[in-house]
Amino acid sequence: MKTNILTVIIILCFANVSVAQKYKFGKVSKAELIEKEHATDPEANAAVLYREIKTSFDYNSGEGFYLTTDVFERIKIYNKEGFEWATQEIDLYQSTSGPSDDVAGLKGYTYYLDNDGKMQEVKLKNDGVFDVVANKYLRKTKFTMPGLREGCVIEFKYTVKSPFIGNIDEFKFQETIPVDKVSVRFSAPEYFYFQTYQNGWIPYNIEKGSKERRIILGMEGKFTGSGIRTNRKVKTKEITFQENIFNIDIENVPALKEEAYAGNINNYATSIRFELSYTDFPGSTMDVYSTTWEAVSKTTYNNLEDDLDRKGYFESELATATKDAKTQDEKILAIYNFVKNKMNWNGNGGYYSRDGVKDAYKKEVGNAADINLMLIGMLRQAGLNANPVLLSTKTHGIPLFPTRNGFNYVIAAVERSNDVVLLDATDKNAAIGILNPQLINWQGRLIRKDRSSDWVPLTPSAPATQSSLVNIDFKDDFSISGNSQNRFTGHYAWKYRKNYTDLNADSARKELEKEMPQTELSEVSFENLEKSQQPVTLIYNFEAFDMAEDVSGKIYFSPMVFLSEKENPFKLEERLYPVDFSYARKDRYIVTINIPEGYSVASLPENAVFNLGENTGSFRYLISQAGNKVQLSVEFAINKAYITADEYTDLKKFYELLIAKEQEKVVLSKA
Repeated sequence: MKTNILTVIIILCFANVSVAQKYKFGKVSKAELIEKEHATDPEANAAVLYREIKTSFDYNSGEGFYLTTDVFERIKIYNKEGFEWATQEIDLYQSTSGPSDDVAGLKGYTYYLDNDGKMQEVKLKNDGVFDVVANKYLRKTKFTMPGLREGCVIEFKYTVKSPFIGNIDEFKFQETIPVDKVSVRFSAPEYFYFQTYQNGWIPYNIEKGSKERRIILGMEGKFTGSGIRTNRKVKTKEITFQENIFNIDIENVPALKEEAYAGNINNYATSIRFELSYTDFPGSTMDVYSTTWEAVSKTTYNNLEDDLDRKGYFESELATATKDAKTQDEKILAIYNFVKNKMNWNGNGGYYSRDGVKDAYKKEVGNAADINLMLIGMLRQAGLNANPVLLSTKTHGIPLFPTRNGFNYVIAAVERSNDVVLLDATDKNAAIGILNPQLINWQGRLIRKDRSSDWVPLTPSAPATQSSLVNIDFKDDFSISGNSQNRFTGHYAWKYRKNYTDLNADSARKELEKEMPQTELSEVSFENLEKSQQPVTLIYNFEAFDMAEDVSGKIYFSPMVFLSEKENPFKLEERLYPVDFSYARKDRYIVTINIPEGYSVASLPENAVFNLGENTGSFRYLISQAGNKVQLSVEFAINKAYITADEYTDLKKFYELLIAKEQEKVVLSKA
């Protein structure tokens, strides 16, 4: 009883401290520095101790209303793996003809305890801050906090001023690390009307209020979001209106736990976004800001048109590259290969050209837009119905509502009579219709020359396949040897090209052995690594150790040897976000085992067939003996690229069953 009472008192004390905690910049406590692990998530590498975001609409008589966002954040770093949270970036949107986003007041400190237990601080200096130009419409201010060490606390603050009143950043409450407290305040004049989009599953309340606000006009004219429109200065005028206020406070937000096939887990984090629907100022007409995907597509195409229509810079070389191409398929392949061989990707995405496609062509290097808009222009020159497809990469997130900022990449599409072919010429390992899995995120928006647009799937229509023929012999010491012949298509082939094209034979062997424990390979050979449209083949000989066990004169071994799944990738009891396989897949293994002389089969695993859902996945395990051979056929298929959270429990059980089956033993006894 005394122990229980003491426990309650301690909990109440900590609760009171939490409630009373006041977070001010520069006021880090010694208790925060002493903390060795997170109270509710001991495995966390870091934790957001406090995040405060305040966004409001300010007024300037020359510019009209603009957005001001103040950010203050404090993060505890428990170990070296948490150092990644010390690097932050701020997106700043740019205009080609008017005012742009600007960041000011960036300050940051790293706090730690020295050997004497005294608090020390290291200030963020200019050499830790740098700007990166993503494209002509977006630049990023990045900064990395100095003086990092295990147990330190970092904090930073800054203010972003933005003229883009219809572009309000998402307010995020959840991360892949625990978040102790988030405080969001969003305020806007009564003339601004919003829709809200909430994501995630952590519940929270939005407290709404209002207050009276006054602003001073320095020029006469209409009171609008675009400022005062007149050339004649007059006496100042005071305007009074109501300001609507939204407050959100959340505490103790658990980390989003990431496991296999998560895609971008941040897509499922608890968050809220305010979308400006329209403004309605007294004495002026309503300005509508909410838009449609069709309107976004049309505006975007207007900005891409100049680069898409340019062709003089490539015509002579393109004619040479396509002179032997007669059919539509031959033309697509010839042009696709020409651009892949000619151009080198600089690693930047975007859907607007950096310096123009002509300049990129001359330099033979460019961003995703430079290369793929160029590709579209060449495909059109060859008479093909080619158009851009806008998409959002997995790291960028899922565009929930119509906005150009929802996209950050562009690829090419050729519409044919019965299908749409997708192409990305930035990736030298890709094949026609095969995109880097990082690009396979929801859907892409195809925009045609006539400004019509449609959603198109990014997943390939055919599954990636692996076919393996394996022959196994036993040696006197019960180690095994044999050979394996493998054929890969689709994304499996892409993966092998990506990982092995530039490796010599010895390096390739060592990389393969990393995936095969207790196995040594020899005579490794690949075919078609540099032929992107062909299946990749892989052949090797092997020796494997400790795959069989001698127990009282009987040999026990799994006929799947090093080919089996060793561990269930799905470990969470409950998963609240979908499983993202990126693409469908089908694997087939045919294993032939030569029974060693003097032994016979004492027992075989039972045959088994089980399915996941109606047509989501399947597993078939068939084993038999014929003479002095044991033959195993295993077929595994996942038929959907995305599996919902509702199906997670069944998927986890499906993997448990197949792993258990693949671990079952064949038993040989002396004849």
